[in-house]
Amino acid sequence: MGVKSFTLGCALLIASTAYAQDADWRAYGGDPGGTRYSTLTQIDRSNVGQLVEAWRLEVFPSAMQTQPIIVAGTMYAFSPDGHVIAVNAATGEQLWSYKLAQTPRGGGRGIAFWTDGNERRLIVPANNLIYALDPATGQPIEGFGNGGSIDIRVGLRDSDPAKNPMRISSPPSIYGDVFIVNGGVPETSPSVPGDIRGFDVRTGKLLWTFHVIPRPGEPGYETWPADAWQTAGGVNAWQGMIVDEKSGILFAALGSPADDFWGGERHGDNLYGNSVVALDATTGKKLWHQQVVRHDLWDADFASPPILMTVMRNGVPVEAVAATNKLAFIYLFDRKTGEPLFDLVETPAPPSDVPGEKAAATQRVPVLPLPLARQEVTADTLTNVSAEANAAAREQLAKMRQGRLFTPLAYNQDTIAVPGFSGGAEWGGMSADPEGVLYVNSQDIAWFSSVIDHPNPGPGKSPMHFSGYNRFRDADGYPAVSPPWGTLNAIDMNTGQYRWRIPFGYYPQLAAVGMGNTGTESYGGPITTASGLLFIGATIYDRMFRAFDKQTGELLWETQLPYSGVATPATYMVDGRQYVVIATSGGRDPSQRGAAYVAFALPQ
Repeated sequence: MGVKSFTLGCALLIASTAYAQDADWRAYGGDPGGTRYSTLTQIDRSNVGQLVEAWRLEVFPSAMQTQPIIVAGTMYAFSPDGHVIAVNAATGEQLWSYKLAQTPRGGGRGIAFWTDGNERRLIVPANNLIYALDPATGQPIEGFGNGGSIDIRVGLRDSDPAKNPMRISSPPSIYGDVFIVNGGVPETSPSVPGDIRGFDVRTGKLLWTFHVIPRPGEPGYETWPADAWQTAGGVNAWQGMIVDEKSGILFAALGSPADDFWGGERHGDNLYGNSVVALDATTGKKLWHQQVVRHDLWDADFASPPILMTVMRNGVPVEAVAATNKLAFIYLFDRKTGEPLFDLVETPAPPSDVPGEKAAATQRVPVLPLPLARQEVTADTLTNVSAEANAAAREQLAKMRQGRLFTPLAYNQDTIAVPGFSGGAEWGGMSADPEGVLYVNSQDIAWFSSVIDHPNPGPGKSPMHFSGYNRFRDADGYPAVSPPWGTLNAIDMNTGQYRWRIPFGYYPQLAAVGMGNTGTESYGGPITTASGLLFIGATIYDRMFRAFDKQTGELLWETQLPYSGVATPATYMVDGRQYVVIATSGGRDPSQRGAAYVAFALPQ
């Protein structure tokens, strides 16, 4: 090992150790591996019921999905009007604010932090721009890109950046002095590939590119039409990526090729669509991949980032990476080899009747764990809210195409889709503890759509289109399938068996008439702690923030937030006091108007 490699290795080992020992929440997902796990123990099962609001910071009233980072007592986050803000993490006092040239989509999901022990930088995504800001002042750092930012559209397919529609809201991943950008492109035509690229953290210079739609001579090129690399798009890790700092491996869970629901212009399996890909974080070289959905026709993205965990196999610890998609499957792979740790079974899949389409003949289905949500709807699984709602749902369902998992959308006929186009799990992510247990909230409602002739055909657009993202609802707006409509789950990934599963969330109107255990859609994910707790907001309509016993699923504490906590919380310690903070906003419930960061702690 050369001197340079040895020095980098030592620095990364020290940094990795620091994540486990300090009181910060330095990365989106808590650490580079996205575990959403904290070693803090001040708040525990015995005292969590005493939590009180420590501070609240009202921000611009718009949708907010941010999981903040906390470094040395300062919280760095977004205000949904396009500002990056620094906040005293003990008091909620705003320290500085910087106005971005563009407002990140969804208000911005997170910010990356880099340090070499001397310099410090915030790496901030804002649609097609990536900024390097000084954490002390919030000002752009000269020498990085063009006056402190780079345009990630530059260097993609077209020489004119304006013709390369790429924008990201999840933060880049960082390894050593490289920050890695996770794509973020349309999944309808026209589009561009969501190539994964590494940049120099000091200068913003491009270092490497991994082509997610392979080019001639690259592995996987044969899974697309010959000229697809020049015209096709999509295949992007829009939800974010993770890094194993010990091995220097980057893990990306890539989404659907464009177009989401019609692939007549992209016959073939379409690597690296719907694949977990492992790359050398320094060079971008592919180490392994696993494609879990071939020729995606369902928008079956990996909707949340992968997550690092360690599981036991035959009494031996195995370093693994887990990923979940909108089909409600959870996949587990050996981190170094890519070998599935639960078998994937080749399963016959139904054909398509859409003109020009050719669905994959088989798909891979994991034997364990069992799916997070239902994967079929029949007349016997419809709503039981009332007899009238059930009768109306039966009538509506009878007009739709129904089928088992992997049934393609029909041509000019609505097709029921479960899990729906929002999951299963969504972008909030999962949490993993050192015992090998995975915690995840899941949606369990039905959607429907169809493939139709494109209403506005034109250059770069496909001749087919889909009829829209439609939730299957009753006349009162509630899901038309039977509850639970959302669950919170603990899965022992050593065995693939569920430890517990509970309905998660409620509709206040239904709760008022005795139906308070229905579960709901939820956006944002959980975090867990070494003291045995799971914290989560996520539920839209009840606006609750909850703490559960992670071993049993018992509810230990809850409080109503000012607005829905549709973001993933973070926990940290300042001056010996542990806090839990969550971004709240009314972005998914029009009846709520406002946004705020709210922090909780034990009474002083």
